[in-house]
Amino acid sequence: MVSVRIPTPLRKLSGDRDELDIEASTVSVLIEELENECPGIKNRLCDESGKVRRFINLYVNNEDIRFLEGVDTKLNDGDVVSIIPAIAGG
Repeated sequence: MVSVRIPTPLRKLSGDRDELDIEASTVSVLIEELENECPGIKNRLCDESGKVRRFINLYVNNEDIRFLEGVDTKLNDGDVVSIIPAIAGG
């Protein structure tokens, strides 16, 4: 099982849960399983082509997946995945 930390803006899709336990072998599979558990969340995380949106950062054990293997990043039992929406401002 992988623990997924859900940010406040997406909690309405997760039934107000801030963390979910999901069975997944890669980040790509995790996104699909999240969609099954929380319908509508994939659209918030990914664009029409299925790529993670620019303003969404996904971390596996505090490592940005952009510097790992992207959505092909392997997941292991006990990993923690954090969904971090980018914050703009000035």
